[in-house]
Amino acid sequence: MHTKLNAYSSKHSDSEGKSEGELIGSLVKEMMATTDTKDLYCFVATENEQIIGGVFFTKMIFENDIDAFILSPMATLTEYQGQGVGQKLINYGLENLKNDGVELVLTYGDINFYSKVGFQQISEEMIPAPFELSMPEGWLGQRLNNEKIQVISGKSQCVKALSNPELW
Repeated sequence: MHTKLNAYSSKHSDSEGKSEGELIGSLVKEMMATTDTKDLYCFVATENEQIIGGVFFTKMIFENDIDAFILSPMATLTEYQGQGVGQKLINYGLENLKNDGVELVLTYGDINFYSKVGFQQISEEMIPAPFELSMPEGWLGQRLNNEKIQVISGKSQCVKALSNPELW
């Protein structure tokens, strides 16, 4: 599985640039090697036994013990982008998280893409990010129980693989 995901991640560089693809490949490898399995969800989309998309959700820790995860990274092979593969993959992952009792999912990315799967823009004052955000407008959240997103005070922590300020 590591090999397929790393190969998949390097192919992601077609649309995002070689350095971005290498960064995602390294992130995926570290995430799989250092994250406790109870704190990690990974879902892939395949076609003809080839991975065409992948999404990771990892545990976020808050002082108030809310059951939360962050979606990162997410990628679809260039030739499958714009066909709904990523949205279906995210929705599948969110449904699995919801069924496991996860209350809140966060992500840091393009509001135009992630709003299509229910994420809404939030502020760092509303829910603190683990590191200073270089693009605060990309901080997004979604409650999985159809309730309104509530303010969370105190600090947050992410898994080791995401604990790199350069990613934020």
